[in-house]
Amino acid sequence: MVMVTRQTMKHRRKRRSGSLTRLRGAASRRTSGFIRKGRRLARPSTGKRYASAPLQHLKAKAWAAGVRAVAAQDRAEKGSPHMQDCFQAWAQAERVDQLPFTALLTASLAYRRGYAHAAGLSKPWIPLPLKGRASAIVTASNEEKTLPAVLAELRKLPLHEIIVVLNGCNDASFAVVDRDPRITRLSFPERLGHDVGRAIGAAVATGDILLFTDGDMCVAAEDLAAFLIAIDRGEDLALNDLTPHLPPFSQQDEVTRCKAFLNLALGHPELKANSLTAVPNALSRRAVRTVGITALVVPPKAQALALVRGLKAVAPISVDVIRKNRLRTSNSGAGNAVAQMIVGDHLEALGEVMKTEGVRLRFSTLGRSELAKVRNAR
Repeated sequence: MVMVTRQTMKHRRKRRSGSLTRLRGAASRRTSGFIRKGRRLARPSTGKRYASAPLQHLKAKAWAAGVRAVAAQDRAEKGSPHMQDCFQAWAQAERVDQLPFTALLTASLAYRRGYAHAAGLSKPWIPLPLKGRASAIVTASNEEKTLPAVLAELRKLPLHEIIVVLNGCNDASFAVVDRDPRITRLSFPERLGHDVGRAIGAAVATGDILLFTDGDMCVAAEDLAAFLIAIDRGEDLALNDLTPHLPPFSQQDEVTRCKAFLNLALGHPELKANSLTAVPNALSRRAVRTVGITALVVPPKAQALALVRGLKAVAPISVDVIRKNRLRTSNSGAGNAVAQMIVGDHLEALGEVMKTEGVRLRFSTLGRSELAKVRNAR
């Protein structure tokens, strides 16, 4: 009888322990900050996940702060600009602006929900603690089907302006661009290409942060926010981390290998195959001044010039744009026209930096005796 009782108690403890583990796991998944509307956010490349309890506390604190911001507002007008100002002040006072991006975004979204609930707003901006003004540049060529969704995500961010560069459009792309006061439309009858369009948009932009994306793929505002935060915190280039979505080296194409080789040759192996060639990405105003608007027409050259001139680059988040990329005859198949152009761009980038860094770049030339010592030491 005693043996049966002990076994029963042991079995009950085991079942209880398993239930608690499952509950904690479920709570952690719900509050990790990586789940939104039934799907996962893009994976941050850096930073640690917060434990569920501190994250829950942060969310509650931010929600309450958003509610208080509305209660303290004397004016009748309550909206996104006011929420943005209040969130910036609160985030600085509570040092939320110094948290890793995942925790910062969690606080931002909770603050937004609290403010919207108290003010009766349906779709306010996502507030971000930006010290500078941010501009977004969107290039589009016959993107009437996807462009509205792209702009809808951008309008969720506290952007100073959104510049839409329409090049060679013969569909309704011009008409579908909303007449938002933050949106500027630049339309060119001839097809310029995305890179030229981005350079033109950068020349017109007035922000301290320049965010680049394309009109043929919709990227969530929560993911785009990572690029804005990275530049606002002092980085000069914020690249999309495509590393998790690439095959092993033996299966990579020539474009991916060219990207990785350029970073390696310039002394930045940590960037791997991440490049300004892939959107979304962002640049600081300092980066634009350093490399020049013209260099942006050839993204690898702009990246190479930025790196050799001492600017800082990071890949803050991973957004899978490979599967979202719209397939055309020019960018699909082995040796396609777009791939050949990008390979040529990387050769041009190497040639440009060799003018100042030498043909060996920053690699030293060893004599036969030094090479023998290195080989024998292995």
